[in-house]
Amino acid sequence: MNCNRRTFVKTGALALTGTAVLGNTFCAAPGRTGITGLQLYSIRDDMAKDPEGSLTRLAEMGYKYVEHANYSDRKFYGYAPAEFKKLLDGKGLNMISGHVEFVRSDWDVAAGDFSERWKHTVEDAATCGQKYVVTPWLEESIRRNYDDFMAFMDVYNKCGELCNKWGMKFGYHNHDFEFSEKFNGESLFDIMMRSINPDLVVVQLDTGNLYNGGAVAKDVVDRYPGRFEFVHLKDVIRTGKDDQFESTIIGEGVADVREVLSMIEESGGARVIIIEQEAYQGKTPMECARLNLEIIKKWGYK
Repeated sequence: MNCNRRTFVKTGALALTGTAVLGNTFCAAPGRTGITGLQLYSIRDDMAKDPEGSLTRLAEMGYKYVEHANYSDRKFYGYAPAEFKKLLDGKGLNMISGHVEFVRSDWDVAAGDFSERWKHTVEDAATCGQKYVVTPWLEESIRRNYDDFMAFMDVYNKCGELCNKWGMKFGYHNHDFEFSEKFNGESLFDIMMRSINPDLVVVQLDTGNLYNGGAVAKDVVDRYPGRFEFVHLKDVIRTGKDDQFESTIIGEGVADVREVLSMIEESGGARVIIIEQEAYQGKTPMECARLNLEIIKKWGYK
């Protein structure tokens, strides 16, 4: 997920363990039986033009789970929560998670309470049957001061407590700045990992975004065994511009995503795997969605 998707999520462009949160329906038994889904930002233009038709095509490909990236004015892709849940159910799809912005103004320090906007966001996620409510961005103003950052990590734990009451977990999805920006020589990512309560808050590790921050996915997974129940599976290639990376078909890039997944599994993670691709190298987004699912199924994932 990048800054463009942050804008997409923001505008809506048109204490439980992981096992307990997922419940019996979603439990991951030993072996490759976890959930595999698609981040709908991967097909954002298709979803903007024709949400129902796009969801139909995904279901026909074999997808069972999706993650949204469009929530605005208490609607998902223009549908009220109950309506969107009905639409998904009709396609045999389950929206296990979604990306929504949680910003500084969503926590009233004086009142010690969340904004009505955020309370509605969590409620609507529960109505749609989500198990995770994920924020994909951390405002720059919060990243300028160590004390502000630490205070916001405590607020993240409070978000986890609120989501807990609705049978969900709160999550944070990384970009690249979490690895390149530091306080006292320690990366924001490392500070976050030691500050959040893993029973309430998950870090949805994006296996591709971190490369633009100078990190390597395998190193991060090795440093935090057992911490990644929820994974954004993204592979990346070099763009040739300023030594930057962009996403590509999984297994065709430099992120060693198959080995990364195995490492996460071996340490007890990867209960939920969400495929994401944001750049397509001449293919259509739908074609990439199909190919990515075929590849991960060949690897033994469902």
